[in-house]
Amino acid sequence: MSGHQEEDDFGPSVTTGYKPGQKKSLNEYQNLDADDEALRRWKESLGVTGSGVSKLDDPHNVVVLKLILEVGGREDVILDLTQSAEELKKQSFTIKEGIEYRLKVLFKVQHEVVSGLKYIHVVKRKGLRRKYPLQFISVAKSYRVDKTEEMIGSYAAKPDVIEKKFQTEEAPSGMIARGHYDVKSKFVDDDNTVHKEWEWSFDIKKDW
Repeated sequence: MSGHQEEDDFGPSVTTGYKPGQKKSLNEYQNLDADDEALRRWKESLGVTGSGVSKLDDPHNVVVLKLILEVGGREDVILDLTQSAEELKKQSFTIKEGIEYRLKVLFKVQHEVVSGLKYIHVVKRKGLRRKYPLQFISVAKSYRVDKTEEMIGSYAAKPDVIEKKFQTEEAPSGMIARGHYDVKSKFVDDDNTVHKEWEWSFDIKKDW
């Protein structure tokens, strides 16, 4: 840990020298350089091949539906992200220490191309904080123990539900790792448009 600025950082990382491309509507993407074969293949990779507009009755461009925790040999743990922020804040589940798990997200793109969509979460915990090797002190406030940033990608509007799986990770283990953790999560794109933001929590325990 290196201070409050790092602990409270909930924004996407900035890649030096990278500038997001100019935002265009779906129709503009469809009409770009029809004779350019490389550009045609790029547009097809985004799904820009027809009108593509979803039929969901929702004004938002990106509708995030579910965040799912996959663990081998167990039923998936599902967070229904169509719930309100207040309902999601009440959601909590248990993770067994040391298990391998993977997060995946289900979402729809409704109206226009979304560019550089990312999932970011910051995990905080109250209680024990490492200060010196093999020495811990108790603190009343929360401190950051993890920040995850996953690139989801760029997508055109289409009626299908899109599934994105993240890398497999291993839950921490040991007495110090066990306890309650609070999480802030959000989906944000290259334009810094936040499509979904919410809070939730989990507990790491010795067993399920």
